[in-house]
Amino acid sequence: MSAHPYTNHPWPINLLNALRPALNAAHLLPPLERDALVRKAKKKTGLDDFGDEWFFEPLDVLIKSITEEAALSALGHTIMHKRLLDALMTRLRAEQLFKQHPEILDIDIGHTFVIAGLQRTGTTLLHRLLGSNPNARASLSWEALNPTRLPNETKGDPSGRIKQAKIAQKSLAYIAPTFFAIHPVEYDMPEEDVLFLDLSFMSQSAEATMRVPTYARWLETRDSTPAYEYLKKMMQLLHWQNPCQSTVLKSPHHMEYIDTVLKVFPHSTIIQTHRDPQKTMPSFISMVCHGAGVFSDTVLPQEISNHWQRKVRRLIDLSMAVRDREGEEKFIDVSYYNLTDDPIGELRRIYAKAFVPFNEEAEQCARRLLERQIKNKYGRHIYDAEEFGMSHDQIEQDFGSYRDHYAIPDEATMTPEEPTL
Repeated sequence: MSAHPYTNHPWPINLLNALRPALNAAHLLPPLERDALVRKAKKKTGLDDFGDEWFFEPLDVLIKSITEEAALSALGHTIMHKRLLDALMTRLRAEQLFKQHPEILDIDIGHTFVIAGLQRTGTTLLHRLLGSNPNARASLSWEALNPTRLPNETKGDPSGRIKQAKIAQKSLAYIAPTFFAIHPVEYDMPEEDVLFLDLSFMSQSAEATMRVPTYARWLETRDSTPAYEYLKKMMQLLHWQNPCQSTVLKSPHHMEYIDTVLKVFPHSTIIQTHRDPQKTMPSFISMVCHGAGVFSDTVLPQEISNHWQRKVRRLIDLSMAVRDREGEEKFIDVSYYNLTDDPIGELRRIYAKAFVPFNEEAEQCARRLLERQIKNKYGRHIYDAEEFGMSHDQIEQDFGSYRDHYAIPDEATMTPEEPTL
């Protein structure tokens, strides 16, 4: 059994993974193959219309990369099969709803706050704060897992989807309890809308959880407009189920596609959070390694570090290039340190710059949210930058210009603790 901290799961999971060769030989693992997945999705839903099937191409590229490069464990294979199948089933159900209720696609989702900051810079805290406003629509975890109504579920009663999300939360906590100390996943809290980009099989989720370099390179060359247009449809679907005056999106993925975001969501404010890369980079690489350990028994920290250091530099360069072209009117910079020191003050500043009302009710909801945010609720995140081949000088060389541009302070002189958000 594996003793590596990234892959040392409870013994039943380790046993399942150890049996992978036997399971393969007996053909007991469901096939990761597009046609088989499509047939199963149609059979389980009783539906057969996906609408425009443009997304089959990214699905094919993703499956090929997973099959040839990811070295999935038995658990990882099972999870990925379910994720791909669930995405196809969601698209079938959504297409049926769009045909039955064409008015969904006419819904105005209002002003859109787009949190497009780097990983580990306070984006989760800000997402939850903005999403706590009763007049703002963020995708909650249970909605991100199931944005469409389940069979026999009536409008206004999402209890079935909430139950499934609770089971998913408990399952993840069992499989990888240390992951919650890094990134808490709670069924009734806002979750990254990158999960809606997963429905088009065009997101960084795959490379953040698996070794899929071919897919990752392919994705960087593609126009993501169709995926973002489908993301907008998902937000319209959520507004149809529970209308609000504005929308909140959040994912580091958006940094790579800010120009696309502004095209698909023209009435938006881009919020970029900033924190000392000496803290964020090793913390983020550690998070990816822990996530990768859920899907494979082969976790390569140095390779993951090399991949994501290049990727993060790409995110920074692309986002800064868009800001140079578009001007600063639609952008707000948020210091992690200001956000954690005075979260309500930062909320007021964000709303004021976006010309969106921030009333007493919204402030009280934000304060109640803050009461729920217990530091180190799921334990402390402990990592060693040297394991990822990182040094202070190397990080400064790679990200020093980013630090200088946004006047990011040296956190080593400020606080020794690692927060969970």
